[in-house]
Amino acid sequence: MSWQPCPDPDPGDARAADLIDTIIVPRARDLGGFSVRRALPSAKRQMVGPFIFFDQMGPAEFVIGEGIDVRPHPHIGLATLTYLIDGAIVHRDSLGTEMTIEPGALNLMTAGSGIVHSERTGPQDRVKGARLFGLQTWVALPKNAEEIDPAFHHVGADELPIVEDNGVRVRVIVGDMFGRSAPVPVAHETIYADAELSAGRALPVPASHEERAIYTIAGTIEIAGEAFEPGQLLVLNPGDEVTVRARSDARFVIVGGDPMDGPRYIWWNFVSSSKERIEQAKEDWRQARFDTVPGETEFIPLPER
Repeated sequence: MSWQPCPDPDPGDARAADLIDTIIVPRARDLGGFSVRRALPSAKRQMVGPFIFFDQMGPAEFVIGEGIDVRPHPHIGLATLTYLIDGAIVHRDSLGTEMTIEPGALNLMTAGSGIVHSERTGPQDRVKGARLFGLQTWVALPKNAEEIDPAFHHVGADELPIVEDNGVRVRVIVGDMFGRSAPVPVAHETIYADAELSAGRALPVPASHEERAIYTIAGTIEIAGEAFEPGQLLVLNPGDEVTVRARSDARFVIVGGDPMDGPRYIWWNFVSSSKERIEQAKEDWRQARFDTVPGETEFIPLPER
């Protein structure tokens, strides 16, 4: 998805300070019947592991005939991870890919040296009235992979491993967690999991990766006696195993991984360790040097800012 202007999220003040480094409360922005809540980047935290961009899309319901229409736009130096809870999105890109993503599956688009894509509600969903609820995240690529060839991978819901035990259900989306490994190729050590807990159940979040965060999606969870409602990014302190307990039926994701190999610059849809590379990408888009998406004639112009 293209970067949309949103106010910086508000950092909170955690009482469970021994376990939680930062609480980020995203601010919502209405994009016309469709709200986005952005948790990363924020004024207090640019990245958690390789995750440099974290958006919650919806939940939204569209009237018949309507949906999302994100016109073709470019990316460099990152990989996008699209994961839906409800609804569907049709992805098209300059590699010639056309793929519909549905709940529980993962779209991984590696931009590398440059890719262009669009995201739209499909015609069948528009006819019956579309819904959309999901997460779109970007992970920065390590310096030695920033200019790799672009690629696209779709991993179906039935291909992502699920761990279940007495009211706890975890789908491992990326990386190795809870003894299972997701078949998703990544350039940097990354973890990403979707956890659903019945009321009263608990899940330990291992400290096997230095940088971790929990994003609350539904229900109320508790950490160290403190309650957290939906729509908060809880950045955990490194080195400590954290137990998440559900006060009600709850859902949250765990994201993180190894620290990135240095800071990144982010401008619009471009991420890079080099300011000069971003300037080059801006000029390349302005001069129509990127490859195009087959069958698409629209595009998002370069922002004038």
